[in-house]
Formats: sequence, C-alpha cells, structure tokens
Amino acid sequence: MNGAHDMGGAHGFGPVVPEPGEPVFHADWEGRVFALVLAMGATGEWNLDQSRFARENLPPAEYLAKTYYEIWLAGLERLLAARGLAEPDEIEAGRSLRPAKPVGRTLTPEGVAALGGTTRRAAPRTPRFTVGDRVRARNMHPRTHTRLPRYVRGRVGTVERVHGCHVFPDAHARGAGEDPQWLYTVSFAGGELWGDDAVSATRVTVDAFEPYLEPAP
Repeated sequence: MNGAHDMGGAHGFGPVVPEPGEPVFHADWEGRVFALVLAMGATGEWNLDQSRFARENLPPAEYLAKTYYEIWLAGLERLLAARGLAEPDEIEAGRSLRPAKPVGRTLTPEGVAALGGTTRRAAPRTPRFTVGDRVRARNMHPRTHTRLPRYVRGRVGTVERVHGCHVFPDAHARGAGEDPQWLYTVSFAGGELWGDDAVSATRVTVDAFEPYLEPAP
C-alpha cells in the first residue's frame, strides 16, 4: 500500500544519518516489544506479512509520530484486538483482565533458536526473466501489503540476479496462501529514478517479485 512507511526517495525527511555504535535497543522496553512480537508470531495466529501490514497500515500521522518500536507495538496491539486475543480495556491496562483465549502454539525457550526459516519454495513455473533483461516495474498501487517501493514504479531497470521462487508477500498478507513467485534483483540507474538531479554514478538495486515486473523495450 502507499503508506507513510514507504519513504524511499521522498523529500522532507532529510538524510539518513547512522548512529555510531548504535545499540540494538535504546531502552529495555524495546527489547520486550521485539520479544512479544516474535512470541505472538510463533502462535500461528498471523503470518510475517500480515504482521508487517498491521504496522504499515497505521494512519500516517500516527505512524510518523511514533518511534520504530512504538510502531511495532501498535501493530501488535491491532493484531491482538482483531483476533480477540486482547480487548481494548486490557491493552489500556497493560495486563489481562479475563481468562486468556487459547492459541495454536506457544513459543518455548527451546523453540527460540528455531524461529525464522527460509521463504524459498519449489518453482511452479519457469522464470519469465533472466540476468541482463530490461524490465519495467509496474505502476501499481495496491491497497494491501506490497514489497515494491513507490519510487521505482514505472521505471526501467536491468535484472542482475535471479533468486528462485519465494513466498509472495502480497498474497501472504491477504491470507491468500503463499503463492510462490520468482524473485529478482533489479538495478536502476539514478537518472532513471530521479532525473537530472541524481548523481550520475548512482545505481539502486531492488529485490522485486515477478508480478511487479513487465518486459521493457
């Protein structure tokens, strides 16, 4: 979706300035939020892409006013409420006010090491593109989750690498199954993305799924 999270190439946010020696978490509560998100994801009540969409779908004013892990917490609260696992008054109180509803799985300390895993899947068809092909990113504006950045839509690039078939986030976030699709690294020239204002040597690579792309002349 065209949410506030899709900031690439947008004016007004200033440069990205890395923090020297930046810690993983700036406060203890951030680590707790991260752990809660992982633990609830392991229950199987929602998948990774549904979790991402719950954060992206926050109203822009709310999204931009929050810090990184405040956004994660807000997304988790939305998912819990939507599935009846926590009522609004419990979220406000910060604790359970009634018996917990059962979930499919619970994360044990021993299970933490097994979190993650590959998104690669068996190929249902041959790839449409190969290394060296010129492709155009589709000018698409879906209302749900997508991994195609706004700033490359409609632009022409070159396939640099073919990564195999992977879970398609756009379908996965809608609860429409994994729908495996071929994944490519596509390189775009800075001038193609930003015109004469771009530094001439700039190139940007984007990992793009096959449904995002079409042949370019």
